[in-house]
Amino acid sequence: MTVSPVSPAAAGSASRDLSRARTALTEAYEADDHLIRYSSAHVAALRVAAAVLAVRARPVRSGPRRRVQRNAWVLLSEVAPEFGEWASYFAAGAAQRAAAEAGLERAVTPREADDLVKAVETFYALVESSLHLTQPVLPISSNPQSVLAQPWMQAS
Repeated sequence: MTVSPVSPAAAGSASRDLSRARTALTEAYEADDHLIRYSSAHVAALRVAAAVLAVRARPVRSGPRRRVQRNAWVLLSEVAPEFGEWASYFAAGAAQRAAAEAGLERAVTPREADDLVKAVETFYALVESSLHLTQPVLPISSNPQSVLAQPWMQAS
């Protein structure tokens, strides 16, 4: 499979989205309240989806008629069909997340919250590996003098 290059802006946006997803997932792990755990995990999943959309979605020019708005899960299924089942799974939990955020105790069980956290962790790992965002920051050379020896570093 050939990986198309990702623009620096898209890669930066996706990296920020993944970082925010990791923060939300950490919040879910640390929450004692199952409603907060569920809600935080679902938000993390949305941020993971946003990372995929940042890299793969392309803006559509709107004409005189306004386009129908689509949610992140619908867009994810369109631009990354390999994540379509994940999109369906998380879309199905959106109403439960809203109920959990409203504080409805019976909206989500502790088991459902734990299961969602595990699912988001798996989704995160799959997306992170599929986006190929990790690039070596420094050249492989371990010689610290190599940069200083470059002609452009020499005093004129």
